Amino acid sequence: MHMEKTSLKPLSECSFGDCFLVKEINIKGPLRRRLLDLGFVKEAEISVLRKSPLGDPVAYRVSNTTIALRNDESSMILGEIVRGNTK
Repeated sequence: MHMEKTSLKPLSECSFGDCFLVKEINIKGPLRRRLLDLGFVKEAEISVLRKSPLGDPVAYRVSNTTIALRNDESSMILGEIVRGNTK
């Protein structure tokens, strides 16, 4: 089962209002376990809620939980944007 990796984007590239579908989590250790426990699993939908004034961290919604991730963390979560901001 090979997946087309060229179309995957990091969560960190999403904009406010985007809906993101998780395909891979390339994080190791305790942070990986915490993210999995919070619902950052394959096929989970992540909504981009808001960015801090300086753009880092960013607040995301997953499984009725809001979590703030730094860009270096969210850049290791790969997937695809399923619904973009309609501005």
